[in-house]
Amino acid sequence: MARKEDIPFIKCQVCEKLAAQFHQQVRWKEAEIAPKKISELEIIQIAENLCNLKKKEADWILKIDIVEQGDKLKLVDQDSEGQCNSECKTIERACEEILGYSDTDVAEYIYKKKPQIETLVNFICKDLTEACVSKPPPVPKDRIPGEPFIAKSAKEAEIENLMKSMEGLPGAPGMKMYSREDLMRQNFGDEEDEEEDDDDDLASKLGKALKEKEEKKDNKYEWKEKIPRVLTEVAEKVKHHANRASFRLKKWLRSWKNKGQENKKKKKKSSEL
Repeated sequence: MARKEDIPFIKCQVCEKLAAQFHQQVRWKEAEIAPKKISELEIIQIAENLCNLKKKEADWILKIDIVEQGDKLKLVDQDSEGQCNSECKTIERACEEILGYSDTDVAEYIYKKKPQIETLVNFICKDLTEACVSKPPPVPKDRIPGEPFIAKSAKEAEIENLMKSMEGLPGAPGMKMYSREDLMRQNFGDEEDEEEDDDDDLASKLGKALKEKEEKKDNKYEWKEKIPRVLTEVAEKVKHHANRASFRLKKWLRSWKNKGQENKKKKKKSSEL
């Protein structure tokens, strides 16, 4: 669970890292689809996932440790992803509070202005959200320290990245019925197994495990678990379409507002004449 009381101490740092990640991931997307130009909607999709730990775009959060230094909290970058406990969720919560409903505004700014990192940091953290306008308060002396940073094993990271990458693929909804622990118990990516049989790669083992577990499940129990998952997927799709509609509405309102301002200026000039 996120420690909401820690957010004021790290909000500015989270905002700076968020802005840097946003800038970097847009660059990665541009390189991926080149020579095609990135669309504003593609930038919005990055923004929607940047603070969601269930999405790969938020993996940057997993590589940060919150360290207490005197009366301050400092975000320290790590070389590998760590176990996601309260600190991880606190950074996610701070990220959500910063970006909030401004994700389309930031996406439009990046699409039109193509700013450098420093300019983007100032826009998000000072102009748009004021996350870095004032200094953070001192950390209370009686603050309970957070948990130590514990790096994930290579096997854990591989499984979680695989599950994220399979989201949205045909047959992938069934993946949500299995926890990371379920998949870990199948010993995917075991080095000894790889040495014994090079042909048994991770994907084939995963497919076999899913098939075996499906055969063991009772149909009634299976549907009890599947129905909430299906509803979640439908909700995600509705949210996506709602975001697109909201984005178009915002653009129309801005255009309407700008036209209104222009008409007022014209009327003022004509009255002066």
